[in-house]
Amino acid sequence: MFKSTSTQLIVLGVLALVVGIIAIAWPGVTVLALVILFAIYAFIDAGFQMVRAFSSDSAGPVFGHLLLGLIDLAAGVIALVWPGPTALVLVLVVGIWAFIGGIAEIVAGFGGGESAGTRAMFILAGLVSIAFGVVLFARPGIGAVTLALLFGLFSMIYGISQIVMGTELHRDGKTLHSILGDAA
Repeated sequence: MFKSTSTQLIVLGVLALVVGIIAIAWPGVTVLALVILFAIYAFIDAGFQMVRAFSSDSAGPVFGHLLLGLIDLAAGVIALVWPGPTALVLVLVVGIWAFIGGIAEIVAGFGGGESAGTRAMFILAGLVSIAFGVVLFARPGIGAVTLALLFGLFSMIYGISQIVMGTELHRDGKTLHSILGDAA
């Protein structure tokens, strides 16, 4: 079921939307709850990235997806190993994750073989991720409630972009192998 890129993007988008709605609906959640939600999301995305990497026939996409998976995995582990520190640590971990992930999304947007809409959504998702990371670095002392609201908004926007990309890929009838074959 998860071998299809479109299905992976849609599931990831729905997960991000659910996480975003929960974070906005209950902004007073503890930092520990937000750490756990972030870690679960990062681990699931790491799993999807690994599936994408090992489903590829060429080295370029394998390296990129492995790198994204390792970044997601590292962010999730860091979040779970230090659940008790101040919100500042969480802000910086999420900021680093968003910034690096945004750069990777933009790079993926310039890969070959995608339609203009898919390329634009990759770039939009990357720009939103980078902007989120920059805001968190500029104002690291904003507190857990504000982080929950920002993270919720980010997750909802990112989730929508992933669902749109997945739907467009599904509508175009592209598979993981056809996309990666076009990029090679």
